[in-house]
Amino acid sequence: ATRRETMSATLHTSLGDIKIELFCETAPRTSFNFLALAASGYYEGTIFHRNIKGFMVQGGDPTGTGKGGASIWGGTFRDEFHPDNIHDARGVVSMANKGADTNKSQFFLTYGPQPHLNNKYTVFGRAIHGLDVLDAIERAPVGPKDRPLTDIRLEYITIHANPLADRDIVFHSPDDDPA
Repeated sequence: ATRRETMSATLHTSLGDIKIELFCETAPRTSFNFLALAASGYYEGTIFHRNIKGFMVQGGDPTGTGKGGASIWGGTFRDEFHPDNIHDARGVVSMANKGADTNKSQFFLTYGPQPHLNNKYTVFGRAIHGLDVLDAIERAPVGPKDRPLTDIRLEYITIHANPLADRDIVFHSPDDDPA
């Protein structure tokens, strides 16, 4: 058996830190997009614009409206589904989209198992530390359209290890094979 390479990053939010493991082996293109956007500072200062207790919290849109965002390639990219990557727990990290193969920059973390999302939204990670911070985010009061009444910011992201970069794996376009 091959050793699964672990990649982790910390989401530094205005309510505390959430460390996530990214699934570079089973969702490489999605992980590459997230890591490249994070490394470029794309997510710095963005807000979590949608927070639904018992369901999920969504962010990654620099406009803060839930209608913006772009992938590292500028447009959308295709879904990456894998039988091991499912919405089966609290803290699953998944891409938000507007339908099949419309991934850009927005992502969400689940507040519990959401099996109805499997094979509709690309799972590319899971929270491994900071579930107490996820609890605090879930408790935040919301207003219309499930928007937090007080902004919850993603201040910045620290990338701890990136096996894709370590092996010089680059996706030059959303449709190519890694180089």
